[in-house]
Amino acid sequence: MMALANFYWGWLLGSLLLGFAAGWISVVQRGTGLSNNAAMGIGGVAAVLVGLSLARIVPGRAGYWLDLFLVMIAAYLVGCAIGSWLRYWVVARQMQGS
Repeated sequence: MMALANFYWGWLLGSLLLGFAAGWISVVQRGTGLSNNAAMGIGGVAAVLVGLSLARIVPGRAGYWLDLFLVMIAAYLVGCAIGSWLRYWVVARQMQGS
């Protein structure tokens, strides 16, 4: 995993910044979200992919790309969460000042 971070640090940083930008510019929606079946399906697929990565079942280049995919998705989601939280904090602060 450290080899991925050392070699692809620029791509990981780009994924984090892209997630930050997406979280910042996206409109916060208080909708219903995913249905329970869809959420369980997505969670199941994510659990299987993480399990395959941790168990090192996928050999060679495919396993390497699976690990990189999971790390980049995680960096993107962390960036989305930070950008969305910061946007909410800034907007809430502006609403208090008005």
